[in-house]
Amino acid sequence: MYHRRLSMKPGQRAGRSGRLGVNPEESLGRHKVAHAQLLISYGQAYVAPDPRQQRSSMSVQVPETSLMHAKGGCAMISDSISRNAMAKQSGDLSVRAFLADYFATPDHWSVKKSATRVLSALNGWCYSQSRHLQAGSLVASVSAMVFRRQHAHLFHMGDTLVFRLRGAEFEQLSCDHITDLGGYRYPSRALGLDNSVDIDYTSIPLKQGDIFLFTTRAVRGTLLPSDYVRLIRQDASDLHAACDRLVAEATTRAQQRGYAVDQFCFQLVRIDELPEAQSSDPAPLYGELPIPPELTPGDCLDGLEVIEVLSRTAQSRVYRVRDQQTHAERVMKAPSPELSLRNAYLEHFLLQQRVVERIRSPFVVSVVEPSRARHYLYYLLSSLRGETLRQWAGRHPRATLAQRLEMAGQLGKAVQALHHREVLHQQINPDNIMVDEHGKLVLTNFSACHLRDANGHRQSGEILRPIGFTPHTAPEYALGDVIGHRSDQYGFASTVYWLLTGQLPYSRMTPDQLRSHTDLEALSYRSARSANPQITPVLDDILRRALDPQRALRFRRMSELLHALRKRQDITPPDAARRADARRFWQGVAGILLLLLVLSWVLR
Repeated sequence: MYHRRLSMKPGQRAGRSGRLGVNPEESLGRHKVAHAQLLISYGQAYVAPDPRQQRSSMSVQVPETSLMHAKGGCAMISDSISRNAMAKQSGDLSVRAFLADYFATPDHWSVKKSATRVLSALNGWCYSQSRHLQAGSLVASVSAMVFRRQHAHLFHMGDTLVFRLRGAEFEQLSCDHITDLGGYRYPSRALGLDNSVDIDYTSIPLKQGDIFLFTTRAVRGTLLPSDYVRLIRQDASDLHAACDRLVAEATTRAQQRGYAVDQFCFQLVRIDELPEAQSSDPAPLYGELPIPPELTPGDCLDGLEVIEVLSRTAQSRVYRVRDQQTHAERVMKAPSPELSLRNAYLEHFLLQQRVVERIRSPFVVSVVEPSRARHYLYYLLSSLRGETLRQWAGRHPRATLAQRLEMAGQLGKAVQALHHREVLHQQINPDNIMVDEHGKLVLTNFSACHLRDANGHRQSGEILRPIGFTPHTAPEYALGDVIGHRSDQYGFASTVYWLLTGQLPYSRMTPDQLRSHTDLEALSYRSARSANPQITPVLDDILRRALDPQRALRFRRMSELLHALRKRQDITPPDAARRADARRFWQGVAGILLLLLVLSWVLR
């Protein structure tokens, strides 16, 4: 990811104009492909009388190609008031935190939803932290602009300034939110100022050649709109030099008018090239590619040699392949040739790769980019050498409870990583979990995965039903109820129950047998302690709650369940421990009495 952030010293600037572009040839060091990418140039300059009192921060960040299509690039500026003892920290924190969290939001979220969620969460955190500070506060004015495809999305709080220069037209895009208190002017509706914040949002159509200026309140009263146009247009090819001219002119004007030479901060962003308008649907990425034919060991496809056929199902084909160029082994997943006319399934297949790409966890299988351009519809996964969790449990019947709970913790981290990205796995069971040769657990098989709030995709229950239910599937799938994170929680807890006991929690129930909600009332939970006496009553109660047939009665969040499991992993039941303590006590008493008896015989 390309990330350039400047917190400039007095009078300092970067040495050359930055050019940021994301395109298919970026890895080759090229900056332009006609009509294929968004290309941005930027420049920055900053001056402050005392660097220790620096209170402004600015940044331009454009990610790599895959993330650029989903999230866009971002330019941002932040500023705090001079009387704030935490001015430097608040300005710097707001920029760093927003950029880190915005690009980590789910890809299917809109720009507006992603940015407002991040800013609202950041505002609440800054406000809560400020209440515990003895001096100063984490309050800052913030303006962030996201450039995605044909539009710029402006998010603004406080009194930072954003202008657009289009031709000879110079227009202010941000609103001044200022409050007069005791003769001083303070920003209102700023980040961290109140527990809730009202964020200004504007969507702006882009044109090639648009220039956006980000600056701070300190520049007010120094430069006129005509000055900005003249100084920027004087040599628009070098935006850093244009920012230098703005700093120099603003400083001169301030000195001439008797103003304090305050902190001046300028950032220019120019749209050099726009991508062609394209649909927001993910299908155009690979939707025109044909489905691979049936492959057998020895066949070659796009430079990938098939080593082994791992599975053939009605929905997909899975092969172990070797890249003939890098000799690396991969796992190829492709749609079944019989589904060439099933557009709904093919759309979901395209979604699967996007889902796995967004997950960053050592306990979740990872997508690998092919070394060549693909000519068929498939995606590659990292190759795993190991066995399924079911096979592992069969080969290790004497594994300790501590070992099994450790594996349950790894599975919990995998599920939690999915939920952080608003992804439901929907098929958590021992056959979709791999254990590698080092004993690490990896969650696989995303054929039924579902992105929450993903517009245009089938409901999660409709995705899973054609694939089929398992004994670990939550009851709400069979009953057509609402599906959510707690549904994956049931699958996780059922798998953990099976791992600890070798049995299922409900002996007379499978999802296929459920017909109505009254069937749920007839279900009776089978205590895990009846199959494994080492399980504590507390741990049994945790599993009982996570496996409740009524979805609303389970843990609210996966994190709550994992926290409870970490706190209650005692292997020895409390009552057994009390019995052992009592036994040792009476053994000690008996020993003392025996010693007194012997002494009485000796002294007689």
